[in-house]
Parts: sequence; structure tokens; C-alpha cells
Amino acid sequence: MTISNSVPITPELVAAHGLKPDEYQRILDLVGREPSFTELGIFSAMWNEHCSYKSSKKWLRTLPTSGPRVIQGPGENAGVVDIGDGDCVVFKMESHNHPSYIEPYQGAATGVGGILRDVFTMGARPVAAMNALRFGAPDHPKTRHLVAGVVSGVGGYGNSFGVPTVGGEVNFDPRYNGNILVNAFAAGLAKTNAIFLSQAKGVGLPVVYLGAKTGRDGVGGATMASAEFDDKIEEKRPTVQVGDPFTEKCLLEACLELMASGAVIAIQDMGAAGLTCSAVEMGAKGDLGIELDLDKVPVREERMSAYEMMLSESQERMLMVLRPEKEEEAEAIFRKWGLDFAIVGKTTDDLRFRVLHQGDEVANLPIKELGDQAPEYDRPWVEAKKPAALATSDAPKADVADALLKMLGGPDLSSRRWVWEQYDTLIQGNSLQLPGGDAGVVRVDGHPTKALAFSSDVTPRYCEADPYEGGKQAVAECWRNLTATGALPLAATDNLNFGNPERPEIMGQFVGAIKGIGDACRALGFPIVSGNVSLYNETNGRGILPTPTIGGIGLIADWSKMARIGFAAEGQMIVLVGAPPTWGSHLGQSVYMRDIHGRADGPPPPVDLEHEKRVGDHVRALIASGIVTAAHDVSDGGLAVALAEMAMASGIGVAIPGLTGTDPIPVWFGEDQGRYLLTLSIDPQSGEWDRIREEQGKLGIFAPWIGTTGGNTLKLGEARAIPVSELTAAHEGWFPRFMDQAI
Repeated sequence: MTISNSVPITPELVAAHGLKPDEYQRILDLVGREPSFTELGIFSAMWNEHCSYKSSKKWLRTLPTSGPRVIQGPGENAGVVDIGDGDCVVFKMESHNHPSYIEPYQGAATGVGGILRDVFTMGARPVAAMNALRFGAPDHPKTRHLVAGVVSGVGGYGNSFGVPTVGGEVNFDPRYNGNILVNAFAAGLAKTNAIFLSQAKGVGLPVVYLGAKTGRDGVGGATMASAEFDDKIEEKRPTVQVGDPFTEKCLLEACLELMASGAVIAIQDMGAAGLTCSAVEMGAKGDLGIELDLDKVPVREERMSAYEMMLSESQERMLMVLRPEKEEEAEAIFRKWGLDFAIVGKTTDDLRFRVLHQGDEVANLPIKELGDQAPEYDRPWVEAKKPAALATSDAPKADVADALLKMLGGPDLSSRRWVWEQYDTLIQGNSLQLPGGDAGVVRVDGHPTKALAFSSDVTPRYCEADPYEGGKQAVAECWRNLTATGALPLAATDNLNFGNPERPEIMGQFVGAIKGIGDACRALGFPIVSGNVSLYNETNGRGILPTPTIGGIGLIADWSKMARIGFAAEGQMIVLVGAPPTWGSHLGQSVYMRDIHGRADGPPPPVDLEHEKRVGDHVRALIASGIVTAAHDVSDGGLAVALAEMAMASGIGVAIPGLTGTDPIPVWFGEDQGRYLLTLSIDPQSGEWDRIREEQGKLGIFAPWIGTTGGNTLKLGEARAIPVSELTAAHEGWFPRFMDQAI
């Protein structure tokens, strides 16, 4: 058969597919002829930034991806980490930024659906979800609409599917006005001897289509996600997928049942680039060819072209290679769950990707070159210029109490209760903490004491000021948040959100952040086992803040000793572990400088990774000993905000004398890294406190006893006492007021 091509391939058509002239020439050289229209679409899908990582591969290879607990690192649908007793946790974070800006409800909903499929494709039952959301300025005309749609989409899909949303982030900045970020995380539990991979094996075996029918929604979605926006953004709405969480729940149950039957040889989620990407990746990984017959693909729309079917990103679909003798059993399982089951192709031994449609061969391409040989670029980059140091004498003054109330009642530090109360955080019955603390925690179902902790972190303003330090800090804060619950951090996933990598200054941000992330992960024993790169996040040449989100997991051996953020009782000593002798000093890039004085100058706080590791290990040991009654890391807003958050979480006040003869502003609002606030259930006059101090001295850790819990006000040094109820009113009020306005 000859390749059918009814559409002339023009330079304009090539450009519309996101392919540069030299990339198209590479296609001509590989194929030896002009590609068909369908083949052009296939190359566009496989060689775009979203699927091929062509601008980032070089630097991603420098990240640490292995460790004693790592079962599966990057390269599969999700990463896998051993948690003992024959169990493992499967997890990943991925972006759905562009679709969520164009159509916020479906964009966010299908982002959740996609990441859940990545997890259960590996054979794991999802047990937790998180999301990291970044929106434009609150006063931008689109922001409330986008917040409402995205939050509804996340909740609508996750709640219906039946997975608890245990944590995440929501932040606002004008730099996200034209390009919001929706990063979705999911984790699941599986048995270590029952992990399923996407590598096809065996020649002449059936390639089976499973799940929902194929429609025209999402055609070209991956290519759209690999381009920056302009004023014609509304024209891209048809590229956004539409999700159905109830179908996905059936797909989960059917897949797990099918996996248990022994029928599955390989399995791949149909995510970005749909049928194209899933088929090519399965074949290329297994050094096999794939032949597809599109006439056998279940469709829900009439007269779909081969191009549309190959590039559709309709949701809730899987592709599998099955054992032939199990076909009948497999089909019965999927029919029982009301899902489509169709044999749409076979594996071959010729390393070709063939696509048949209505009697014509519409594609015949070398599969390895499609899957493994996409262009790879070493893009030019320039190192970000480091900001000048912020002199202590240059730190402007303010009333401590008034500043704290303003910060707690502002867009970035206010309570996210309005958001997380729209999510089901308790479904499955294993959640041990509500959102609002340092990390989400869920019990390991079936184990008497184990629990898993989850956190997602990055501080974009730090990353813009110094990408290397910002990358380090994102990892360190995620590691610290897990530690604050008592969890041993095991591994991380990343979602690297940046602007146009063809601009050397943007590529410099990416390179700097990767170097910082890599150094931090190595120092903290926190390997990156999965992740996603999202580039071209900009509109009309205006890029987002560099936002390398880090999602991490940790293991709690005995959840009865888990630490929480709220003070547990009055009369307990408060210890600031890991403090510098001045308790705090670094105001560069701080929330205080930004929100109180409108300034974003100075370098971000440096992260001493050796100190971070030493302090974190000590904090976990204290929590495991059972004497820690509350724990919280010190981050945005410094010591004052951290103390206020602990007081608000419990309703219990605290008085901190402060440091005499010291400028109170850097003490209360400095964002020095590597610090934790702990409350201890011991007598400060006892020998136990002396023993702890002696151990801290040997470790080189400064951990002063700074105050005692009690009363119903927060008193910071010489500042006026603030009733905890006043703090809470400021903290809880902003989001509901903001969203109550006309959407």
C-alpha cells in the first residue's frame, strides 16, 4: 500500500504544527519522502516540547534519580519507591497549565484525571492527591474566574473519582496573569512484585484499546502545550480535553482486576498525544514495531479522520499489550465495567509504526526515531545576575503587630480553607491530617502503624532572584515539611514550570534551578524519581516566574507519634531548632519586604544543605522519641507567621520575650532557612532538657527555648499582644471575601 496524503504539506502547515524548518528537514531525511498529513501530525505530537523534552533532556540527566529505596525512576508513567513489607508508593506530578487557562474547569479536571491514570497504570491504587496552583494578581479581571473554575475542576474530578486531596499550594502574582499554573500530584500504593511497565514484549501480540471512546476533544493538545500564548488564545479552546471521573473510576477498577488476572504484558496511559504517544512509546521501549488499524478504534463521533484519531486526547483511555490466551477473560472484565475493549493492532518485529485507515496506509514511520530520536537541543543560556545584598540598615521599619496582621490577611499567606473545603480530604478513611499544616498524611492501609506524608513546595520569587538558591530552597522546604510531621523523606517528583527556553535568560533560570535542585537532592538523600517539564509558559513574550515545584513523599514508621502544627496544650516550652544566634536576619525577597513595603530586592535566603540535613535528622529523632507535641517549619513570613499559624491551629496563645537590643523586624520576619518550631512535653528544669541541649551542642545545632504556650494572645517581644481570635479573623477572611465578589 502507498501512503495516502490528500493534504499538501506547506511551510505554513509545518509551522502550524510547531515544527521548525530544520526539524522538518530532519523528518524528510528520516522518512526519505514527504510525510503524509497524518505523519506530520504524529511527528508534531512526538517531537513537541511537552512529549520529547528536547530543550531539557541534557539537564534532566544531571539530577539524582536512584537510591536504596528507588524501584523505578524517571522514564515510566510514574516513579516507584519501596516502603517495606512488600509495599511501595507510586507517585508523580504533572502540569496542565495551558489547558487550565483556556478552559479552567476541564483543564484542571483532566489534569487530575491524567495524573491519577499515570499512577494506576503502574498497578497502584491511588491514595492521595495534591495540587500546586498559581494565579495572576487578585485584581486582574480573569483571576477570580480562573480560581473558581480550577478549584471546581480539581474537586469535581478528584471527589467523584474517590481520592483524598491532602495538600497543595495556592499563590498569586501578576506574572501569572496570562499563564496560570496547575500542577497535579497523585500517589498510590502497590505491591513491589506487581508493578506494571509500558515496555512492549513479544511479536505478533494483540495491542488492545481500553476505556472510553475516542472523540475530537483535545486534538493537538500536546502541541498547544508546547507553545507560548498570544492574543488568539480563545481559538485554542477545542484543544482542551473533557473528562469523566466516573468512567475513570471504572477504568481504575477494571485495570486493577485485569492486572491481577495475569493478562497484562505492557500498559500505557493515553495521555498527551493520545494514541500516537502511547503506541510509539510502548513499541520503542520494547524494540518492537506497532501496527494499528484505526477502523477498529471505538469512536464517539462520525467521520473522524486518521489525523484526528491519532492526535485526539480524549480522556480515560489505555493501550495494552495482552497475552493472547487471556483475551476473552480480559474482554469480559472490561465489558463488566461498561468500558470499551477492542483489539486495534499488533506488535511486529520490523521497528516500524504503521497506521491503517479505511484501507489506506496513512503512516509508516521508523518507531525508534519517533520515540527516542526526537531533536535534542543544548540551548544557549546566560547565568542570572545575582541581586545586590540588602543591607540591614536598609530594612524599613513597621509596627510588628500591624505588619503581621496585614501579611496573614493578604492573598499569599491567608488561609486556603475556602479552597480545600471544596475537596474531599477524608475519603477512603485514611487521612490523618487536614490541609493547612506542613504536609498531608495518610495511613498505609492494612499496616498497623505506617503512614505516608506528602508535601509540595517552591518559592518562585526566590527562584527569580537566584535560580540556584531557589532550586535548593524548593527541595529543602519540601524535605523540611515532611520532616516536620516526623516523616523520613524518601523521594521527590518535580514539575519544572518556566517560560520560553529559546530565550537565553529563561534557559539560564532553568539551568540554575536544575543545578540547585540536584545539589539539594544529593545532599538530603532525596532522589527525583518522576516529573514533568512545562516550558513556554508565557503570553505575548511575558514569562511566568520560574516555578520548579517539588512534590515529596515521606514515611512515618509510627503515626501515633506524628507531629501536628497546632499547639497541643498550655504551659509547654517552645524551642526554635536550627536558629542562627539572632533567631532571624534575612529579609531579602521576604514576604515582609514585598507585602509591607512593596519591595522585591536583595538575594533570597541561602540554604546550607549540610546544616539542613543535620537539623532535620535531629528534629525527626525528637519527634520519634515522643516528646514533641507540635512542630512547624519556619518559611514564608518568618518566625512571626509560623508562631501565629501554630496559635491559630490550636486557639492557644504564646508570649515570646524576644531579643533585647536587637532590631525586631529581622527577628520576627526574616526568612532564614533550616528552622523548626517545636513544643516539648518536658519540664524545662529537668535533666531531659539538659540532655537534649548537650546533644544539640555536639551536633552544632542552636536551639534556644524562646517561650511557653498559654493564654489567648500572641505576644512578640515589645509588640502589642494580638488576640488569637483577631489573627484568625484576618487569616480566614481574605479568600471568602475575594471569591464572594462577582465571578
